[in-house]
Amino acid sequence: MQVLKFGGSSVAHAENIRKVMAIVKEAVTRDRTVVVVSALGGITDLLLNAATEAASGLDSYKEKLALVEQRHLELVRQLLPVTRQSAALSLVKKSCNELEDICQGIYLLGELTARSRDRVASYGEWLSSQLIAAGFQSVDVPAVWKDARDLIVTNSEYTAAEVDFAKTNQLIIQYFNESKDGLYIIPGFIARDQQGTGTTLGRGGSDYTAAIIAAALKADVLEIWTDVSGMMTADPRLSPNARIIPRISYQEAMELSHFGAKVIYPPTIQPVMNLGIPVWVKNTFAPADYGTVITSEKDNQPADDIVTGISCISKISLISLEGSGMIGIPGFSKRLFESLSQEKINVILITQSSSEHSICVGIESVNAERAKLAVDHSFSNEIALQKVEPLKVESGLSIVALVGESMKSHTGISGRMFSALGRNGINVRAIAQGSSEKNISAVISTEDVKKATNVLHEEFFETTNKLVNLFITGAGNVGARLLAQVESQREYLLQHHRLQLRVVGLSNSRNMLIDEEGIDLKDWKSALAKGEKASLDYFTGEIIRRNLRNSVFVDITASEDVAAYYEPLLLKSISVVACNKIAASSAYSNYRKLRDRASEYNAHFLFETNVGAGLPIIATLNDLISSGDRVKKIQAVLSGTLNFVFNNYDGSRSFSSVVRQAKEEGYTEPDPRLDLSGKDVMRKIMILAREAGEKTEMEEIANESFMPASCMVGSVDDFFAAMEKEEAHFESLYKAANAAGCKLKFVASLDNGKASVGLQQIDPSHNLYHLYGKDNVVLFYTDRYPEQPMVIKGAGAGAEVTASGVFADIIRASKA
Repeated sequence: MQVLKFGGSSVAHAENIRKVMAIVKEAVTRDRTVVVVSALGGITDLLLNAATEAASGLDSYKEKLALVEQRHLELVRQLLPVTRQSAALSLVKKSCNELEDICQGIYLLGELTARSRDRVASYGEWLSSQLIAAGFQSVDVPAVWKDARDLIVTNSEYTAAEVDFAKTNQLIIQYFNESKDGLYIIPGFIARDQQGTGTTLGRGGSDYTAAIIAAALKADVLEIWTDVSGMMTADPRLSPNARIIPRISYQEAMELSHFGAKVIYPPTIQPVMNLGIPVWVKNTFAPADYGTVITSEKDNQPADDIVTGISCISKISLISLEGSGMIGIPGFSKRLFESLSQEKINVILITQSSSEHSICVGIESVNAERAKLAVDHSFSNEIALQKVEPLKVESGLSIVALVGESMKSHTGISGRMFSALGRNGINVRAIAQGSSEKNISAVISTEDVKKATNVLHEEFFETTNKLVNLFITGAGNVGARLLAQVESQREYLLQHHRLQLRVVGLSNSRNMLIDEEGIDLKDWKSALAKGEKASLDYFTGEIIRRNLRNSVFVDITASEDVAAYYEPLLLKSISVVACNKIAASSAYSNYRKLRDRASEYNAHFLFETNVGAGLPIIATLNDLISSGDRVKKIQAVLSGTLNFVFNNYDGSRSFSSVVRQAKEEGYTEPDPRLDLSGKDVMRKIMILAREAGEKTEMEEIANESFMPASCMVGSVDDFFAAMEKEEAHFESLYKAANAAGCKLKFVASLDNGKASVGLQQIDPSHNLYHLYGKDNVVLFYTDRYPEQPMVIKGAGAGAEVTASGVFADIIRASKA
């Protein structure tokens, strides 16, 4: 004997029912078969809504009943040949007339009892099963319809009746022993009490019906046919990388089901578990797929499958009973749970502090208000005496759970779970782990559920690569080259670093684009041009709202407005990679705050390209300090612009023309005065000083400017015109250096905590002398490098190298 159950989506309409019939026809060739069916998809909700509206005095209940009738009449016409439709149409009409009479009574009374609710709800399965049986008979497949109410006996707890297994098993065995047919169609969900009144088996009742029959008959197999190809490692609506679990134990299936895996419901497992009857979860719409088999043991399990699945329940509230009067006094827990029990409030999760000062319980949010009233009433005396506080209720929460038999034999699973959540800024409100160690549960904010599910799935199931979501603002010269580098290195990063970089957000000063599936980097320019009008507030708000795992915000602008958003992003554990120097060179208090926020919220604040473009200057400085070295002095040429200018100026052409060349070749800021005034170099040496541990402010840096005051006023055009007039000044600087056998270099220094910048004559023996083109150089004099400094030298300007420095920071942030 075999039992097959088909859910609401499998029997939603005639086309799907024909798929069911094909599966059943093949099954019947193997053995005697019992088919248990649900109501047509969505019908039970329609029926219950109609009853509720009738009880509320709303005439709209008639519209819902009309829709119920229409759905079933359409099914008859589409499923059965015309010659077989008459009896079925009559059955539907008669049943719907009865339904209308019942709801009319509810409407007149203005009351919906649990018993009436069960009566109304039962019509869904009753009708669908009869019509499906007629469908088999219409194609000459002998099918016997049997009312489940003749087989399953329960108590009178309407809407969630408890089965009397002794009587039920006796009736089932007797009926199937006396009947020798090959195929039976039975409605799920419905039963009757000792007095013969109809009851229902509650949530997942059709699955439960199938399990009850399978257990009574000691069936060879119970098949649950649904719209997915088995139980999955996570909810595929939350985690697109979720995969089918081919084999799972009864206990694991029950744990996953309890915590929200809706493919199967916990009561379904219980009747068949004790008898060791395997349960197959199969897909009606892909019957050839293997599915999931639920058995007593998981043999042939891969060694690395420590965790079997991740599940979650939403709409959870935490209620907390706290008070110093609880310590050392027995009975508080008992009274708390009695209060909840009397209100029929199910407890989903329990945790208690070792100090006995508080008990925290997770319940469905819909019951939170009733729970507070009941518990506060039960403890009213203690509350009045201030021994305990009024019940605290926290809503907007969900439970995410790791499930796996093998977790108990592997150390560190909890650590990995909470570390992964912590790295992504997911705050855990409560924790519970059973002594069986099959389940580790964490209560988190509902807004973090999708992120948490993906983070944990990546941690325990996706060993091949780590997905990193990039949001990039600034798509000019440097930004365009960065996007090209990301695209060209995509395969390399996957193969060698297990990193999957996905650009999901892109913005410039005009347009913005967000696509969670990833922006096509081969055609990003046209996609961005078609995007929405740029709004920095909306763009950063969407980064926070979407709450994607492993998110990195990349700022390739020089905007103070963009830098103002770093802190709210870091507070959400979103790493920030900044080419923009404004934040790191702002007031020390702001710089320190951003550094602290990144550390506190497990994010990164990286800005390597603030100094030396793509040169690893800040990373090297941090490595020196982290390894215990101490910086004594820094000497550096940090402006590629100024180095280019002084390397190309020899008096044969005007200083102004050399600066103009540097601007045209992209080495200067849009306003070159920022470079030539020394302000940009001041920012850079200040950033290095801060990274070396100094609390340096901009106004504390000495700047020996070489620029005449006349050049520093007016527009950019005025600036170039003024430089032409001051050519004698620049020529005199060059000649004086040349006469001394020196080169002019704009040098930044940090010595004994004091920073300065200025134009210097550098002789041939100095490390700064042999510096050409737009190169930068930094000399670190430290305890380990007292005489011969550590030297970092190379191109310090240019879009390509700057983009590569930003890219390197992205990889650093991604690999942590």
